[in-house]
Amino acid sequence: DVSVPGGARHTFRVEIARTPAEHAQGLMHRTSMPEDAGMLFIFDVEEEQSFWMKNTLIPLDMIFADRDGKVVGVVHSAEPRTLTSRSVGVPSLYVLELNGGVSKKLGITAGAVLEVDALAAE
Repeated sequence: DVSVPGGARHTFRVEIARTPAEHAQGLMHRTSMPEDAGMLFIFDVEEEQSFWMKNTLIPLDMIFADRDGKVVGVVHSAEPRTLTSRSVGVPSLYVLELNGGVSKKLGITAGAVLEVDALAAE
């Protein structure tokens, strides 16, 4: 779930990427994804995370959140098939990837909250 400032709450069905191999694979080679779907990357260390889209075929929003789930920044509609490094320049422990444009449509910005406690405990 993502709670946005103002009280709205949005639920997504996400795949979990925990291991370095899962992080490397990400959403590569997919030609589409349902609007309520995504991938949640969980890292071992809260640090500046960086992503590229070389083999990713669809534009993605990247929502970066700290260890408390607070969104610290969003990359909107990252261009697919590029080696451009994308980051928000601050430490994060979680990155939620959604279809490009979903964050703007739903008002997900810095200050929103990802509810990831149950996932982090697995």
